[in-house]
Amino acid sequence: MNRILYFIIVVSFLDTFIQLPIITPYARELGASYLLTGAIVAVYSLANMIGNIFGGHWIDRFGRKKMLYSGMFAVAFVLLFYPLPQTGAQLFWVRFFHGLAGGVLIPGAFAYVGDQSKSEKRGKVMALTGASIGTAAIVGPALGGGLSSLGRINYVFWFVAVLFIITGILITIFVKESLVSTDRGKASLAHFLPLLKKRPILQASLAALALMISNGTLAFALPIKVTEMGLTSAATGMLLSTYGVVALIVFLTPLNRMYDRYSPVMLVVAGIATIGFVHVMLNIISISWAVVLLMVVYGVGFALVFPSMNKIIADSSSAIDRGKAYGIFYAFFSLGVIAGSFVSGATAEVFGKPFLSSAGTMIIVVTALLIISKKGQEKQI
Repeated sequence: MNRILYFIIVVSFLDTFIQLPIITPYARELGASYLLTGAIVAVYSLANMIGNIFGGHWIDRFGRKKMLYSGMFAVAFVLLFYPLPQTGAQLFWVRFFHGLAGGVLIPGAFAYVGDQSKSEKRGKVMALTGASIGTAAIVGPALGGGLSSLGRINYVFWFVAVLFIITGILITIFVKESLVSTDRGKASLAHFLPLLKKRPILQASLAALALMISNGTLAFALPIKVTEMGLTSAATGMLLSTYGVVALIVFLTPLNRMYDRYSPVMLVVAGIATIGFVHVMLNIISISWAVVLLMVVYGVGFALVFPSMNKIIADSSSAIDRGKAYGIFYAFFSLGVIAGSFVSGATAEVFGKPFLSSAGTMIIVVTALLIISKKGQEKQI
């Protein structure tokens, strides 16, 4: 498979991760209230959902390559507007159009990966895409914080804009279209409904929702947990890095053979159950070494889920509807990002245990996945 696709995935996710340390302080500098600041952070994912759905259809209609380089150039254009807002409301709209423009990139990249990878080796390929995202998650926040510390937050946006322009040019030169023209003519919006009715796609989408709710909960609640334990904010970064490093080890070592050896649905169930266990224990454990161990376990759970659910989407879709399938899937992904921190915040407010809602969500999703699998088996008999 064209190795540039892994680079495209790194760049696409770097766009999100590099801005994590700077958007909130930037919004506050512009005079945004806490409520508006929260909306500025969340609107990117909300707009991304819209971009995922419409972008998924366009990916099947116009081809992977065209939508990938169009998305890259569109995001680069929007990024140039970030230094211009004078108010929080203006920044809100820049974030909205940023999320909208970027919504086509991830479904496009993964549709291309699905087209190019052979079914028997698809699990390992998806593990490598997970490693690409992990790389962006580790490098992005550090790079964003480092560039902004130079004294001008604009450097971050200019850097990413240039990176996207370069990547767009590389796509136009080196990436070959994977969807033949005869297949493009068969793409239709009517294909969305049958896709939503497919059990594997529903299972993968529920897994994406659960996984990102768990991540959103960690982003909101782990700093609170660390403070209660009497540790510094540096400990939060270390704990988050711990699970990322563990996941990367699984993705990049011979352990990744399991994705092609075992049922992806069962790996997803095992992973979500593992994550649920971690969230349950984080509600009751406040010993530093034990929390570190829990983050190691969380990394294993994350590693079980991410490549497996992407493999399910690729296996359950064809060339003419794979873009839409990934559009639906990553719309659930974006919804989980929005819901995670919000729901855990509400749970913390009411019950004083921010990990309670995510633990319950994992249990519900595992149960739903098993029920859907059982119904699928009964229908086959």
